[in-house]
This record gives sequence, structure tokens and C-alpha cells, in this order.
Amino acid sequence: MKQRLSYLMRKCAIPLLALTFTQSSYSQIGLFNELEAGITIGPSNFLGDLGGTPGIGRGFLKDNNFSKTKLIVGAHITAIPAQYFALRLAVNYGTLAGDDKIIKGKGGYEEARKFRNSDFKSKLAEAFLVAEVYPTVFFEYDPEDVWHKIRPYGLIGVGVFHYNPLGSDPSTGEWVPLKPLNTEGQGFAEYPDRKPYKLTQMNIPMGLGVKYFVSENTSVGLEIVHRKTFTDYIDDVSTQYIDPDLFDKYYGVGSQKARLARRMANKTDQTSGASAAFGPGDKRGTPDNMDAYYSVGIKLNFRLGRRDDGYNYRSLQCPTLRF
Repeated sequence: MKQRLSYLMRKCAIPLLALTFTQSSYSQIGLFNELEAGITIGPSNFLGDLGGTPGIGRGFLKDNNFSKTKLIVGAHITAIPAQYFALRLAVNYGTLAGDDKIIKGKGGYEEARKFRNSDFKSKLAEAFLVAEVYPTVFFEYDPEDVWHKIRPYGLIGVGVFHYNPLGSDPSTGEWVPLKPLNTEGQGFAEYPDRKPYKLTQMNIPMGLGVKYFVSENTSVGLEIVHRKTFTDYIDDVSTQYIDPDLFDKYYGVGSQKARLARRMANKTDQTSGASAAFGPGDKRGTPDNMDAYYSVGIKLNFRLGRRDDGYNYRSLQCPTLRF
């Protein structure tokens, strides 16, 4: 019996100490007055150099392409210190894509982008921490009573995302990684200002949403979240075309990688009868506008640990010992 008691004490000692510290520490600052967990699913779209609408290419929703809409899914956990404020930690996974072929040419500035004929797709993994603010709570008679309430909110925070752009090879149709090809001379001595881009970047998520409480512990919501990024290379397009002979210089004359880089760097639409209309120094992208992406999420949320009265948490304990 002594051995069993010793074993069980060791088994519960660390979790008990951790739980005691967590409850005593966070209860003082009120960070975990309530916890909420949930899932999100919905469409996402890329906003960058590739694709677009008629006219001059612009940022934000001006160049939204619904035909390249992809799905994004995720999960989150939210700490709710007060009914008007929450901190959400979320992780999401999805796909981003863009394609010049979808541009509807009308004889304007968009024709150059359509003639460029580039495309990309990339898997996306992201995590972010955002603050949610619920302004209508200040006008509620009893903020603690959430039964069948509707609450709009705004959010903003900071995040990190990982991507890896692939482009379709015009010769084979296969999708190949674009970053190793340095299609715009990134890292070449001839272009000291063009550094190889990183596949993991920071972003700033911001958005609006609305939440409806089906019950005290369950809610559904709809939100749109825009991600401002600090890179123009999510689609591997940003600046100007380079001298294609540089690929032979850095990758070997006539090498497989050099030939592939030539094809991927300049995919000018050959169906028009022209050949490589864009040359070194010609505009390939717009470096002044950073890439961005957004998602529309349908959310299902569950408040954790609340008792039937909806206000208190069940205490967490080690199992009762019986001998």
C-alpha cells in the first residue's frame, strides 16, 4: 500500500503543482475567467500581383478573383477576461492561388498582366494571436447573461504564416517550387537589392465579425479576416524581368535547372504569336504593393468548464484515492 501511495503521489504531484500555480496566478489577473474553444471553416482568397480585374492592378479587394477561392480550416482557443474583451490564439491551414489566365482582357492595362501568363499555388499554414473587442457589451443590461445574444466585434493582432509557391511548368504542366529558381534574380550579384525571400513571414490579421449565442456555452459566428503581410513574394512575382542568361551563369550553361528557371521566369503567352515580348528590365510585378490574403470564416465556439448555472467552473482535481 505504501508503494501504491508513493506512486500516486508522484503521479499527481506535478500536475497538481502546475494546476495550483495556474489557478492561483491567473485568477488574480482574471485572464481565465472564461475559456472558449472552437473550429473555423470558410473560403479564402489571395490578393497580389497575379490575376486581377480590368484596369491597373491595385491592392485589397480590387483584384479579388473569386474563381481562385480556396478553403481554409482552423481551430482556436480564446481567453475571456471580460465580456467586452477576449484574446484568441488560432491556427489555420489552407491554400492560396493566383493565375493571369483568369483575367478578362478589355484592351486596357490588364492586357499586360494577362500576357504575362504566370500562375502560382501554395499551401498555407498560419498561427495568430488577436484581441477581440465587443463594443455592444457596454449597452447590455446584464453582460454575463449571453443567452441568445448577438454580439458584433472587431479584431486585430499579430501572426506568422508559412507558404511555398509553386508554378506550373509551361512545357510539362507539372507544378514546381519557385523559390529555388530565383526567378527575379534574388541573391544574384547583379541585383544586390533583391534578397532571397523567406517562406515564413509575419502578418497582421484584422477584421470584423458577429457572434450569436445558441446557449450559454455554445455560439456560432461569421467573420472576415484580412491579413496584411510584409512580403511581395507569396506568388513569386514582385519586380522586373532579368537577363535569362544569368540562369546559365549561376546554374550551369544548359543545365536542367537553368532551362527550368528560364521557362518559369518568363511565361509570356505564346498563343498570341509573339515571342518573349517581355525582356530584362521590363515590369513583372508591382513591388510597392505587398501581397495579402483574407478569409471568411464560419465559426463554432464552445465555452469550457462552465457549470449548469453558466457562471462558474468545475474544479479540476486529482482522482480520489481508494485503498
